[in-house]
Amino acid sequence: MAVPSDGTGAAPSRPPPSGPGARRPGAGGGVLQRLPKGNLQNVIAVGSGKGGVGKSAVTVLLACELARQGKKVGILDADVTGPSVPKLLGLSGHLLDKGEGVEPAVTGKGLKVVSSQFLVEDEETPVIWRGPLVTRLIVQFFGGVNWGALDYLLLDMPPGTSDVPLTVFQTIPIDGMVFVTTPQELAGLIVKKAVNMARELHVTLLGLVENMATVKCPHCQKDFRPYGKGRARELAQEFDLPLLASLPIDPRISELGDEGKLEQYASPSVAGLASGFLQSLEESRKRTLTVL
Repeated sequence: MAVPSDGTGAAPSRPPPSGPGARRPGAGGGVLQRLPKGNLQNVIAVGSGKGGVGKSAVTVLLACELARQGKKVGILDADVTGPSVPKLLGLSGHLLDKGEGVEPAVTGKGLKVVSSQFLVEDEETPVIWRGPLVTRLIVQFFGGVNWGALDYLLLDMPPGTSDVPLTVFQTIPIDGMVFVTTPQELAGLIVKKAVNMARELHVTLLGLVENMATVKCPHCQKDFRPYGKGRARELAQEFDLPLLASLPIDPRISELGDEGKLEQYASPSVAGLASGFLQSLEESRKRTLTVL
């Protein structure tokens, strides 16, 4: 197995794919260039600034709901060192290059997916790469994959506010970003950093999703907040963002995710998330046209 090197040693994973449009960010010390969108109508980042808030699950649920509405949707799993999307969707194996770029994996209902998980031997093999290799892979996933025509490409963003998300914002033409948080104050504090970073880099902010907001009591069937009073609405107001949805803790999400069948999950709350997202995206377009 070929092993890429960043000058520090080996990594137990396959090298990034190559193909038409694949570029290396900052190669030769040059200025990063924004990649063309091609046939991708809307490129949407989904981030949180930290792990553990269910960002990947929210990304998958939103993608599946958009596909359920007849849209052509893809997911670029940009969380290279902690990929979750293939597991949630029951995808495995390696990516193939048929001469027109790397072919994404495709779910039973037509979602197109690329992830670093497809480049390693098994799901327990880590991707031990430094930042430059990680950013190179993400950019090649965007520009070197044969996505075809998509209505929406969702980027499951890596946590943090360092070089990897920075390169994503500077090289990939993102049309807007959705932020995921949970009711705890700590989660809100970290997502503020992600929002401020995106704002400083002139990324359109589409709204906030409060995940794991409530849970239904199995005895009385009433909803209650296991983490106390949520702060998402106040956080959204602070940044003048719409609160797209408050999603509950649903054991069915965990069960289907473990089985690789999250594509089967549907609920009024997820439908509301998709509706809020589409409305916010449309309003952002109108604001852009007004400015122009």
